[in-house]
Amino acid sequence: MASPEKKKPRRCRFLSVYSRCFGGRRSASSGDLSASSSAATKIASLNTKPRRAASDESSLLVSAALSNNSMTPIEATASHETSGRAPYNPRPSHAIVAVAKKKLEPNRLPESSNGISGELDRAINDHQRSKASGTLVRASSSNVMVFGHLGNIRSANPAGTHASNRNTLPDDLPKTARERETKYGTTSASMGNILRAKSSTNPEEMKEMGNEEYKKGRFAEALALYDRAIALNPERASYRSNKGAALVGLGRLLEAVNECREAVRIDPFYVRAHHRLAALYLRLGEGKKAESHFKMSGTEPKHQDITHARDVQSHVSMCVEARRVRDWHTVIREAECAVSAGADSAPKVLASQAEALLKLHRQQDAESALRAIPVFDIDASTKFFGAVTTGYFHFIRAQVDIVMGRFEEAIASAQWAAQLDPNNKDAASVVMKARAVASARLTGNELFKVGKFGEACAAYGEGLQHDPFNAVLLCNRAACRSKLGQWEKAVEDCAAALNVRPSYGKARLRRADCNAKMERWEAAIKDYEMLMRETPGEDEVRRGLSEAKVQLKKL
Repeated sequence: MASPEKKKPRRCRFLSVYSRCFGGRRSASSGDLSASSSAATKIASLNTKPRRAASDESSLLVSAALSNNSMTPIEATASHETSGRAPYNPRPSHAIVAVAKKKLEPNRLPESSNGISGELDRAINDHQRSKASGTLVRASSSNVMVFGHLGNIRSANPAGTHASNRNTLPDDLPKTARERETKYGTTSASMGNILRAKSSTNPEEMKEMGNEEYKKGRFAEALALYDRAIALNPERASYRSNKGAALVGLGRLLEAVNECREAVRIDPFYVRAHHRLAALYLRLGEGKKAESHFKMSGTEPKHQDITHARDVQSHVSMCVEARRVRDWHTVIREAECAVSAGADSAPKVLASQAEALLKLHRQQDAESALRAIPVFDIDASTKFFGAVTTGYFHFIRAQVDIVMGRFEEAIASAQWAAQLDPNNKDAASVVMKARAVASARLTGNELFKVGKFGEACAAYGEGLQHDPFNAVLLCNRAACRSKLGQWEKAVEDCAAALNVRPSYGKARLRRADCNAKMERWEAAIKDYEMLMRETPGEDEVRRGLSEAKVQLKKL
C-alpha cells in the first residue's frame, strides 16, 4: 500500500516569494522545506508585530522586484482593474515609497543577516553574481528600492542603467511653464508685464507698464500693452500718442502718424501729441504740416523746430524745381540739405536724389539713397503721399533694381509705377528694358556654362545695347573675354563696371586677374590690396596678391 501523502508545511509569504524566484537554483527537497519551515516558525515566534495585508502596495513592489517581472504602466493598470483593486497611478502619494539611500553590495552581506532575512539577502546576492547585475536590492515594507521602468517613480535614467537615488525631481521631468522659464532664463520683467496685462482691467496700469517697456527699448512689448490700454479705454488721447511713439521705434512711421492724428482728434489741446505728429511730418518731408503742429505744441513753440520745418519745405520745393529742369547736381544738393534739416524718411526727396545719381552714373550711391527710405505698405503710402508720388518712388526703384541686377524686382516695381500713375509713359519703357536686360543675362549665362564664350559675349553685348552702363552685364562680358584671351578688353569692361559701382568686388577681382596675366603686376597688386581691405578672408585674393608681389620682386 502506498504511504499516505505527507501534509506540506505552510510557509510564510517571504519564503513563498523566495521559492518562486529562486527555485531553479536551490533544491526543493523535503529537507530544505522542513528547514525552511523550522526557520519560518522561529521567525514567527520572534516577530510579534502584525503583518500588513496582502494587498499592501509594498508587498506588490517586493514581488515585482524579486520576480524581475517589470510590468509596464498599461499592464499594471489592467492587472489592478481585473483584480478589483484601485487603478494604477503613475504618481504615488508622498507617503507610499521611501527611496533607499544605499544599495547592498553584491559581494558582501551584513554579518548580522540571519534567519529568513539573511536567507533572502544571500539569495539576492547569488542572483546578482549570476546575472552580473547590481540593480536588484532587497526590499521590505519600510525600505523599498523600486525600478524606474515599473512606472511607480519617474527616473531620468533609461531602463537598464543604474539610477541614483534623488531627494528632488530630476531636471528632465515635465516642468510647469514658470519652472521652464526660470530654468532657461526666459522669465523677465517684460514677460511679467504681459502676464499682468492679460489679467488686468485697469488701462492706466497698462499704460504705465507700456512706458516701462518703452524706456527699455522693447517697443513691440510696449505696443502690445498700449493696445491693451486702448482696448479698455479707446477715448484716451495719451494711449494713442504713446502707441505712436512705440510704432516710431519699430520704424512704422505711417501707422504712427495715424495714431497721433487720432490722439489730437480726441484731445485737440494735447501738446505732446501735436509735437510728436509734427516731428513725424518733418521726417516724411511735409514741412508745412510740421510747422502747423509745432505751433500747436505749446504756447511758445521752439524757434529751432519752426526753422527746421521751414527749411525742409524750402529745400523740397527747390529739389522739385531742379528735377523739372534736369539740373541733377542741384537735385542732389537740395535733397541732402532737406535730409540734414530732418526729412530723413521722405520718399519723394530720397527718390529724387537716387534718380539724379543714376543720371550721373553713380549707381552705388543711388542704391544707398534708396535704402534710406523705410519700407511702406503700398496702400498706406498711396493714401498718405498720393498715387503719383508713390508711383514715382517705384519707378526709380525699378531703375535701381535693373542696374543692381535685380531684374525680377525691377519688373514688379515698374508695373506698380505704371498702375499707380498711368500718365507716366516712361514706366512702360522701364518694364521693356528690364525684360530685355534680364533675357540677355540669362542667355549669356547658359552659353557661358557650356563653354560657348564667344556667343555668350555677344548675348551680353545685346543686353548692353538696352543699358550701356549695366555693371552686371559688363562684368559678365569681361569674364567671356578673359576666357577668350582678350585680356585688354576684359580690363576695359571691368573698369567701366567699377566706374558706376566702385565696390563691385567681382569686377575688381576680374580686372586684377587680367592684369596679372598681362604681367601688369603693380596694377594687379593695387586691386588685390583693395580687395584685401574689403574682404580680408578671401583665399583667392590672398594667393593672387602673394603671387603678384613675388613676380614684381623678380622684375
